[in-house]
Amino acid sequence: MTQNRMMTTEERLDVLMEADKYLKAGNKAEAVRITLQLPMPVYFAQFLKEFLGADFLLKGGYNLAEVEAELGPDWLTSR
Repeated sequence: MTQNRMMTTEERLDVLMEADKYLKAGNKAEAVRITLQLPMPVYFAQFLKEFLGADFLLKGGYNLAEVEAELGPDWLTSR
C-alpha cells in the first residue's frame, strides 16, 4: 500500500525520474507502482470520487495526503 505523505517538489521530481527509468526499461507496471507515491491533486481526487466512487480511491493505493490535509481525513466518507 502507498504511504500517504506530502512531498517536496524535489521529491516529486525524483519519483518521476525513477518511474521514467522503468518505462524506458519496458517495465510499465513498476513505473505505475512508483508513481502511486505521488500525492494526488485535490481536484483530481474529488473528480474520481464523484465519478468512480470512494472505494476506487481506497482500493487504488493512491497517496491522498494532500487531499486529507486540505479536506480533512473523513473527506471520502462525507458528501
